[in-house]
Amino acid sequence: MKRDFQSFLLYMFGFLLLWEWLRPIEQLTTTDHVEMFVIFILLSFTLAFLRMKWIWQMIIKVWFIAFSINMFHYGEGFYQFSWLSSFTNDLTTNVTMIVSRNWLGLTNEFRSFLLFILLWLMVYLVRYWLLNRKRIFIFFFMTLIYITVLDTFTLYSAKTSIIRTVVVGFAVMGMLTYYRILVKENVNSNSIAARKWMRPLVLMIAFSVIIGIIAPKFAPIWPDPVPYLKAASNKGGEEGPGNGIAKVGYGTDDSRLGGPFIGDDSIVFRSEAEEKNYWKVETKDHYTGKGWIPSELNPYRIGGEDLIPVSPIPATVETRDESASLFMFMDYDHLIYPAGIQRVQFQRNYILEIEATKEKISILNGFDSSPVAPDSYSVEYKVPEYRASELRETTTADQGQIDAEFLARYTQLPENIPKRVRELAQSITEKETNWFDKARAVERHFGDSGFTYSQSDVAVPGEDDDYVDQFLFDTKIGYCDNFSTSMAVMLRSIGIPTRWVKGYTGGKFLEYSEEHSSKQIYEITNNNAHSWVEVYFPNQGWVPFEPTKGFSNSVSIDFTNDDGTTPAAETTAPPAPKPQQNAEENSGSSQKTETTFSFNGFWLNLESVFRKNWKLVLFVVVVIIGAAGLMYRLRGKWIPRLYLLQFRLRKKDENIGKAYLILLDQLERYGLKRNQNQTLRSYARYIDTFFASREMSKLTDRYEQYLYHQKLTEGSWKDSRELWENLIKKTIA
Repeated sequence: MKRDFQSFLLYMFGFLLLWEWLRPIEQLTTTDHVEMFVIFILLSFTLAFLRMKWIWQMIIKVWFIAFSINMFHYGEGFYQFSWLSSFTNDLTTNVTMIVSRNWLGLTNEFRSFLLFILLWLMVYLVRYWLLNRKRIFIFFFMTLIYITVLDTFTLYSAKTSIIRTVVVGFAVMGMLTYYRILVKENVNSNSIAARKWMRPLVLMIAFSVIIGIIAPKFAPIWPDPVPYLKAASNKGGEEGPGNGIAKVGYGTDDSRLGGPFIGDDSIVFRSEAEEKNYWKVETKDHYTGKGWIPSELNPYRIGGEDLIPVSPIPATVETRDESASLFMFMDYDHLIYPAGIQRVQFQRNYILEIEATKEKISILNGFDSSPVAPDSYSVEYKVPEYRASELRETTTADQGQIDAEFLARYTQLPENIPKRVRELAQSITEKETNWFDKARAVERHFGDSGFTYSQSDVAVPGEDDDYVDQFLFDTKIGYCDNFSTSMAVMLRSIGIPTRWVKGYTGGKFLEYSEEHSSKQIYEITNNNAHSWVEVYFPNQGWVPFEPTKGFSNSVSIDFTNDDGTTPAAETTAPPAPKPQQNAEENSGSSQKTETTFSFNGFWLNLESVFRKNWKLVLFVVVVIIGAAGLMYRLRGKWIPRLYLLQFRLRKKDENIGKAYLILLDQLERYGLKRNQNQTLRSYARYIDTFFASREMSKLTDRYEQYLYHQKLTEGSWKDSRELWENLIKKTIA
């Protein structure tokens, strides 16, 4: 009965500690029904306390998990069983996603299932630490770290949680220490001894907690790290936007541009299309001197399959019809689309909300107009095929053809824009007579004037600095935002309407589509987030330009003259060859090249791989070192098991010689050291006293008989091995 009450207390404390891990989940995440996970923990500890057979424990837990998942995610009755088939298929699909490392694609049903399995394992581990190892410090310490980190970096307040954890943690560690002493000293437990131990423990914990609550607190020695980390992880925002290191990817706030960023290869979506495209998300029209903001927000809604009136291509431009399918990996509730979009097709009934100025298209549920993030959709769009001769028709004299309000919006600049920005634009374009050639001259300027593309060494404009002016004249180092914003501002300064576009580049080719042989599959990650410029021509619409050094868009412009010739000066970058052509060229060159081993080449390749994957390499090295250290620390546990397996297969009586020496080494590792001048018989009596047996003395007699007389009774190894195994097992119990 006493042991049951002790176990009950330990189980209760273990449950309270594990509960602290679940308390922040409901507040910090969108997880509902947290009480069911708490009940599952309580149920698991209760079944273990009642010492129910493992098979019945498993049946009850599996039933509870299935019941909970049905309640969370399925509207059908639990005993209708039709939902079980859907859940089984869902498990298979999610396992496939795990194998393909598509972590973002895991469904909520599977995530709930994984959380139940994790809690199942945690209950087992806590029970093992409490009853078998009688040690809980590591888990107690991890719990404290967990709640204090959440208290520091999130909205979760852990004041009372820390008090609860300290009280429970010290109580359970005091109890476990008491029980270990009883076992070590071989003392029988009784109620009087337990009260003598527990009373001072309770008083000590109560006194410490009360003093900790009422005692005055000193001010923090170090500054709060949260504002710094927020600045390092956000490019925009109210708290110091533009300061620190940002992570590349799509963001909504571009009011403060500048500063370095780090790469992120998280997959955003995959596209299945005829060719590589630039993908748009939104445009912005108002330049502030520090970044971009939309001048106004005037959203309107259309049906999900209606014609999308976003920057329609004029009828005077020749086009061809294309379609593409997008498979989303991130939960974005906005449309990602190519220029010239016509329609979009979803698998469900959605509606679209279009912000006319930004041309950002949000996806809403057709029933309650709530934002939704579809897993996939298809877009139909027109690909324009421009003619340079038609683009050149627009000159400064044609500004009168453009609506005055429209022209003012897309040539807007701050009043305090430095004069040298306009002067530079005028000097670059002074020899050109039309908008198209002026735009191309500015575009070429960034490739010919010593500008450097960099993601790290990028300046942040000060309070009195203009973002474009700083880049054009002071640093000349930056990434797409610097290049695109500078081109847009320079063209605006000479009266050419432009706007700033955000989206993604075409991504990386993966393979040809199995369903549509003419289409290719590309993978677009956060590293493909990009910005560029669109210039408005009255007779051609919005035409994209790519000023960023090292980048080229897929816009098609025909420079052929009316007589069929192409001027030498009007050449554009050749289109990138299709992946199949690249593969064929690589195959041909590999056949012509003699395969020889180059140490320098091997080292360069190895260095390149390390640079690209240094985090993974470092993680693997740390894991290997940690595993090696753990293996060494636990060598007293696993080495003897190897010896047990090794000698179990041996039958010769002479094996006692080697086995006895191994036993001496293992006893040393266990902590039972032999004095320098101590005889084997004296050491054997010491071991027998410690383990309360006669096995070591018997084994020592047989070892000395073998050592001094080289004679053993035939078949004696069987009995000797049993003695030897018993002693080895005692050292690893």
